[in-house]
Amino acid sequence: MRIDIATLFPEMCEAVLSESIIGRARKSGAIEVHCHNIRDYTLDKHRRVDDTPYGGGMGMLMQAEPVYRCWTAVCEMLGTKPHSIYLSPKGSVLTQEKTVSLSKQENLFLLCGHYEGIDQRVLDKIIDEEISVGDYVLTGGELPALVLTDAVARMCHGVLPSAVCFEEESHFNGLLEYPQYTRPEVWEGEAVPEVLLSGHHLKISQWRQQKSIEITQEKRPDMYALWLAEQKKSET
Repeated sequence: MRIDIATLFPEMCEAVLSESIIGRARKSGAIEVHCHNIRDYTLDKHRRVDDTPYGGGMGMLMQAEPVYRCWTAVCEMLGTKPHSIYLSPKGSVLTQEKTVSLSKQENLFLLCGHYEGIDQRVLDKIIDEEISVGDYVLTGGELPALVLTDAVARMCHGVLPSAVCFEEESHFNGLLEYPQYTRPEVWEGEAVPEVLLSGHHLKISQWRQQKSIEITQEKRPDMYALWLAEQKKSET
């Protein structure tokens, strides 16, 4: 998979995406991530990419032309049109189901807005969908783009050692993850659950499943209700 991020702050994105698991995956070639400075595509000699919005209002708006020129350049590099996403609080909220779907795309183009947003005309022309990372507003689209990149990239082949690494995590199967423990066996008077020391894989699996159900029911009753409905549907 290749992900292209269009941003006013490529150094900010590179600093995060060059570290840890994603950084190692980039170095190994398991994924490609490229950050593009939208200012490089403006025709303004001062590298300006914003202007006042028509109709008045507070703040500045990113112009259509630099964004479009950046997107066009990426299309030319790829030889095809990538699936293009605008990170916006007006978008549909990112879910694990959506990240699984996006991980199957060959190319993603992530557009990071700033100031008061981006001229609607270029969004209408190039964007396939808008995605939000939550019902709140940030100062720019860089942090959401980094979240989306991390969530999607970790499910690509070769990024994690095995699919099991994410298939048993919270949200992947509609439940929250079970609790986990490591050495020492007893800490501050609290012992690791005995079943985890038994070596009985079936019992451990059953215990983990039950704990996932209990934790989801307690912490996310909305998720639990959806999971329960799916279970009943599959039984009919």
